[in-house]
Amino acid sequence: MKYRSVVSSVAVALLVGALVLIVGLTRGAEYQGRVSLLAGPAAADGAPYGEVVSLALPALVELARSPSVLSAAAPVSGYGPDELAGHVSVELVPASGLARLSVRAASPEQAGATAMALAKAMIDADLLAPAGKLRTLDARPEVLTVAPDVPLVGGLALVGAVAAGLATAALRRLTPLGAGPGPVRRALAAAGVHRPVTVLREEDPSAADRLAGLCRAAGRPVRVLPVTPELTETAAKLAAGLPEERGEGASVVAVTAAGRNQADLTATVSVLPGDAVLVAVVQA
Repeated sequence: MKYRSVVSSVAVALLVGALVLIVGLTRGAEYQGRVSLLAGPAAADGAPYGEVVSLALPALVELARSPSVLSAAAPVSGYGPDELAGHVSVELVPASGLARLSVRAASPEQAGATAMALAKAMIDADLLAPAGKLRTLDARPEVLTVAPDVPLVGGLALVGAVAAGLATAALRRLTPLGAGPGPVRRALAAAGVHRPVTVLREEDPSAADRLAGLCRAAGRPVRVLPVTPELTETAAKLAAGLPEERGEGASVVAVTAAGRNQADLTATVSVLPGDAVLVAVVQA
């Protein structure tokens, strides 16, 4: 049983990990093109360059998403102007006059070409005139692969696999295969017992108290009956904790092994004497 529980937990973990990997790694590839724009003075004796740059440079964030700039770059991006706006970002480097323009696209060529087209359109807008002007710091754009992120997907797959395996093991520990009341109730029905019978598990902390209560309510001498010789010791331990009752007949507690095959339980219950009442079945 333990071996099957381990195998099922490992199988679930592998399945979940594989699914996360498949979903993560089969996502559409995405690339990021990056270009740095540097603000510089237009002329040595021009207007106060520092003040103009400090006031106007933050407007580059909005300029990069303006209709005129997006329309100029859209033809090489593979997106329409409105859709392209969601793929553009601008990062300002404090106290440097430097802005980093980033564009995400479906191919490295599109990402690089779109970044350069946006940079050119922003330079042509001449936002800092007459005191300053923008220029590209890089002759060519830097292009990075941003999706799929293999280390991230691998980490998520590992975490998901471990969590799924532990959850499966915990569930199997709480309810082992075939340890539910279904097989027991079918076995009792096959033995001719169609009334409700309490089904308990030996490891249940409340099992002893519940058995004691059932036996007191029955008001008959208690007999704990193992359905196989291997369960004799377990039955003796259970019997030691039950109250001693007097009267005629017997209150029977059957002890059976957990599992789907309950043929021994059926055989044992079938031969109980007429004055014996089955009050509970304990799965060990």
